[in-house]
Parts: sequence; C-alpha cells; structure tokens
Amino acid sequence: MADLLLMGVRFALFAVLMLIAGLAALPLHALEPGDRRNPGPGSIVARPLPWLCAAALLLSLLGMAVLTASMQGVGLFAIDPAMVAALVRETDVGTAWLVRMAALLVATVGAFRIARNPEAAATIVAVAAAVALTTLAWSGHAGASEGTAGWIHRASDALHMLAAAIWLGAIAGFLLLLRPSKPASRDRLAKTARSLDRFAPVGTICVFVIAATGLVNGQMIVGAGNIGRSIGSPYGQLLAIKLVLFAAMLGLAAANRWRLTPALGRALDEPDIDPASAARAMRHSLILEALTGLAILALVAWFGMLEPFDPA
Repeated sequence: MADLLLMGVRFALFAVLMLIAGLAALPLHALEPGDRRNPGPGSIVARPLPWLCAAALLLSLLGMAVLTASMQGVGLFAIDPAMVAALVRETDVGTAWLVRMAALLVATVGAFRIARNPEAAATIVAVAAAVALTTLAWSGHAGASEGTAGWIHRASDALHMLAAAIWLGAIAGFLLLLRPSKPASRDRLAKTARSLDRFAPVGTICVFVIAATGLVNGQMIVGAGNIGRSIGSPYGQLLAIKLVLFAAMLGLAAANRWRLTPALGRALDEPDIDPASAARAMRHSLILEALTGLAILALVAWFGMLEPFDPA
C-alpha cells in the first residue's frame, strides 16, 4: 500500500512541478513582450501558479512522509519522526528534498507577485521551479548511480525533465489560452496563434533534448547490450509503452505545428470566417497530447521504482 501511495505522490509531484516550470516559462519564450503584462495572455497562463506552488509544497511534504513509511514498513501515521529527521539530515535524498522545499517557497512568493511584475516574477518562478524539478533526479535510478557516472546520469535526467516541463507546460498554457468563450475573442486567438508559432522552435529543441537524454539515461540504466533482457521485465515493458506514447505525442505535435496552427492562422486572416472551429480542433488535439503526456508521467512514476532486470 505504501509503495502504491509513493507512486501516486511521485506522479503528482512530477506533473505539478513540470506544470509550474513550464507555465512560468511559457510567457518568456512564446509570448510577445506586450502580451506578458497584466491583463493579457501572460496573466491567463500565470493564473494557476499560486495554487500549483501550494500543491507542490504539500506533495513534497507528503512524499517525504510516504518515503519514510515505505522504508520503515509501517503505515503513514505510524512513522518515526526521528527516522524522518535522519533521512533529511543524513542522505542525498534528504538534501535534495530540502533544496526542493526552499526552491518551492521562492516559487510561491514569486507566483503571488506575478500580477505586479509579470516578467521578473515569472522568471523567478520558472528558475525556482526548475531547481525544484531537478531535485527529483535524486529520487529515481539516477539517484542510485555513484561517482562521475552518477553526476552525468543526474544531469541527463534533469535536462530530460526540464525539456519535458517546457513542452507539457506549453500544452497546458495553450489550453488555457484556447478555452471556449462566447463570443470567441479574435484578438486572444490571434495572440495565441502567434505564440504557437513562436513556440515551434522551442518545442523542436525540447524534442531533441528529450530524445538525446533519453538515450543517455537508457544506456546508464539498461545498456545497449541488455535491451533484449530488459524487455522480459516489467521495467522494460513499461519503458516500451512509454516510447510508443512518446511517438504518439510527436505525431500530435507535428499535426499541431504543420496543420492545425496554419489552419487557425488562415481562419483569423479571413474576417468573414469564424475561427472558433479551428480553435476547437487545436484544443481537442492539445487535450489528447496532454493526456498522453500525463500517461507517460504515470509510467515514469511507476517504472522509476522498479529494477530494470527483475522478472515479472
């Protein structure tokens, strides 16, 4: 039961931290400077950040309690406070947790100041959330690696998560900007279409970083010569499903970039055409992409707790 709860907390923490980092970064790389101010698209994207930061703090606290319970083999309400203190003070996982909590406190303060100083506060939130997210590299297979190889593995894992955060945060942000409204705001849709174009090269970089760091992580955990052996384990099978879902996300992203975004732009260029239909098609595609991304995070939270060669 404790392992199942730990997996759930891992998934929620992955998702929330990636959303904070990605949503805070989106206005900085995808919105035009004039659209980052309040009111505007930037304020719409930033609206969930205070709540997400509060959720991340609570999840991080819960995660440490659940980890301790799992290590002790007891229920959540039977953990030894001395064990929690020792875990925090004497382990790398505890140090990473302290850094995460400090970074999240900074992010929370910044999130509540975005309305006053959008660009500076969003930068603070994005950087602090990125730091908090990278601390999760100490909670999985990368955390078990030692020496120089361990640092390379953790750096690769951190870049992997940061690129995924920018991608998933952008999906969430564009869904907020494309939310249904009656009547549909052509001005907001036009700004969203321009932002989708501006995000395209960033998204391409994210895909390459995810692919490259995924190969490094795979080599560190499994090794090219052990792929066949790992497929016989739950770890290898879940990893294979993740790769299939990643390919599906690439297909959806390509459709958004090369078909749906131009269609939205054409609809906005014609004053006699209602762009709501094009916006709806984009929104539905982004929802599918978001659900696929969440499924991948659930798999990562699961197989990150498994040994790569343990049989089913």
